[in-house]
Amino acid sequence: MKQLVAIVRPFLAEKIVDGLKRAPLEALSVREVKGYGRQKETLDQYSDSEYATAFLPKVEISLWVDDTRVDEVVQTISSIARTGRMGDGKIFIMQGSPPQE
Repeated sequence: MKQLVAIVRPFLAEKIVDGLKRAPLEALSVREVKGYGRQKETLDQYSDSEYATAFLPKVEISLWVDDTRVDEVVQTISSIARTGRMGDGKIFIMQGSPPQE
């Protein structure tokens, strides 16, 4: 059993979860997170003044998958989440077991 953690753009999270409905998953959780990667920060405008935001909103999708299905699930997530621009996110694969009820 492997744990996959995908950090993705917020507007793509629901599409990814819908795309994974057919995949045989043990468990799945979604949460809002903030962070940054190579894009470092972005400039926003608020009340006629510019300010830099160091952390950008992202969504973390954690799921547990059988070892034989990991490549299939990673491909599904990648094909939906990839826009070709910086900040698309990351997918981490770890050895793990599903949470106990």
